Amino acid sequence: MTTALHRMPRLFVPQPLAAGQEVRLEGKQAHYLRNVMRLGEGDAVRLFNAGDGEWLCRIEEAGKRHVRLRCAEKLADPTPPPDIDYLFAPLKGARLDYIAQKATEMGARRIRPVLTQHTVVRKVNMERLRTNAMEAAEQCNLVFVPEVLDAQPLEKLLADWPEQEPQRRIIHLDEAAPIADPIKALKQVPEGPLAVLIGPEGGFAPEEQRLLRTLDFVHSIRIGPRIMRADTAGVAALALVQATLGDWRE
Repeated sequence: MTTALHRMPRLFVPQPLAAGQEVRLEGKQAHYLRNVMRLGEGDAVRLFNAGDGEWLCRIEEAGKRHVRLRCAEKLADPTPPPDIDYLFAPLKGARLDYIAQKATEMGARRIRPVLTQHTVVRKVNMERLRTNAMEAAEQCNLVFVPEVLDAQPLEKLLADWPEQEPQRRIIHLDEAAPIADPIKALKQVPEGPLAVLIGPEGGFAPEEQRLLRTLDFVHSIRIGPRIMRADTAGVAALALVQATLGDWRE
């Protein structure tokens, strides 16, 4: 990508994008282009979504309450990541923002909060999660935004898994996993859709751990000798999975 393109404002939009298509932005996005970036008629903006890819667009009108643009040139096709879900116990405040941002950057296709017995945050601001995922995609030049699904209790999720996700294997972080080397353990996981499950700060309850260890669609791995915070562990686990089973491989 050229330096000039890289410096252009870049926004995710749900509207269709196509040659000659008009796009109308309001609210925060219009404010950002008009008042923060100080753009006006004729200036270029990059717009993208997961269906139509990324487009170079030109501003045709910068009104007080809206900005109207027109698509001029397609820059990139949609690039969906590997079929990996990120399941995590919600954390407080900025650390929840961090999870959404890093899961997006690391290539999770879906972000799914899971409520465990030791989960402190029981009510998740889903709109905030979606906004953080969208902004991470905008900033990192990704031509997709992960889907953010509603929070669900761990017990129900596992009970429904064989019917709802019959092909998807869960990668579970467990310090008692039988194989110490995480790469070796991951290489034993069958090819196909995956999910990475990260527990809460206090860890899974004993009965939750026992359940996870008995399920044939759950594969346990260790991630080294040091104790990590839950948000750090999530990034480490996604890196291992992407390098072994995802799109980091040659």
